[in-house]
Amino acid sequence: MSKKNVVVFDYGFGNVRSAERALARVGADVEITRDYDKAMDADGLLVPGVGAFSACMQGLTAARGNWIIDRRLSGGRPVMGICVGMQILFERGIEHGVETDGLNEWPGTVEPLRAPIVPHMGWNTVRAPEDSQAFAGIDADTRFYFVHSYGVRDWTLEVGNPNMRAPMVTWATHGEPFVAAVENAALWATQFHPEKSGDAGAQLLTNWIETL
Repeated sequence: MSKKNVVVFDYGFGNVRSAERALARVGADVEITRDYDKAMDADGLLVPGVGAFSACMQGLTAARGNWIIDRRLSGGRPVMGICVGMQILFERGIEHGVETDGLNEWPGTVEPLRAPIVPHMGWNTVRAPEDSQAFAGIDADTRFYFVHSYGVRDWTLEVGNPNMRAPMVTWATHGEPFVAAVENAALWATQFHPEKSGDAGAQLLTNWIETL
């Protein structure tokens, strides 16, 4: 079976080399680029993200990443967001009192974490749904690597059509619960860094590759 082609979208806000190495480790054919045609044609598109929500959105828009993500998802083509690459998929982000529009794939607001110690930096467990495809083959007490000061504390999306499968939401706790991962048809995302999470992160990326 031929390798799956994955584009790591290079819009200036993500550790693209770490993502490239992690994906290559699990057998993907990886390219780092912001080329429109390559990003559209790839089997999977991975969108990393570090730094401020507003800056990531500006960089993504300048690289036409918002258009690429929308077009891929409209055609059922897989996309995965990591860290701020997950956060920008929500409706809005609030940093230092400034509100920035996100991609609005899901309703919700990215807000400062309310915890005794911020940023949330280090290893933490998650609570995934039993039938999660992303966390298949991963033990419930497994830890993943997080680095963030902001998160989504409330999941508000309701699916009114009984024939549509509701997104699967995975939670973690740092001071209070926050969204750690989402599986929503062709769109997956994690707040933690699978590319920095050792064997557990490699298993999750393998699970994603198998859906492509």
